[in-house]
Amino acid sequence: MNIITISGSLKATSFNTGLLRSLAQIAPEGIVVSEASIADIPLFNEDLETTGLPPAVATLKQQIADADGVIISTPEYNFSYSGVLKNAIDWASRGPVRPFAEKPVATLSVSPGNFGGIRAQTDLRRLMHSIGAHVLPKPEIAIPQAKLKFDDDRRLTDEATHAMLTAMLEKFGTFIRTHQTQSAE
Repeated sequence: MNIITISGSLKATSFNTGLLRSLAQIAPEGIVVSEASIADIPLFNEDLETTGLPPAVATLKQQIADADGVIISTPEYNFSYSGVLKNAIDWASRGPVRPFAEKPVATLSVSPGNFGGIRAQTDLRRLMHSIGAHVLPKPEIAIPQAKLKFDDDRRLTDEATHAMLTAMLEKFGTFIRTHQTQSAE
């Protein structure tokens, strides 16, 4: 099973990117987790869309289409998800090829604050539903106090969070298999 991750942060020392990178290390057997980047995606411009997709957009859309599932982790900026993430989703959800439609998606959020980015994740989940993604209903993992759970290199060090993520990956794998079975019928 192939799962791609998308971080809603471009920051080199992002907790969200660090969290997603940790998933590749803890993935259960049979699940391969790899990163998709949104760093080179230009601001959405309908003129660009009609003259041909920018290469970074075409790559992202293909990665989403090829994946069995997508895990997105977003920081919380001004009580919602990041602008760069919204921009990437706007690109991926337009045109004749809309790879998020019918795609299993799980959302996560990490924050140095006390709420773990849950408001951003709530908005992100609503957006993903609106573009036709199948969003994993539970667990909703919002990780607060990130500085206490990651080292300086943004590697996850908190065992309780590690256990939650392992359980989430197993549940997401089951969610994807169920979706694949239902789609095949």
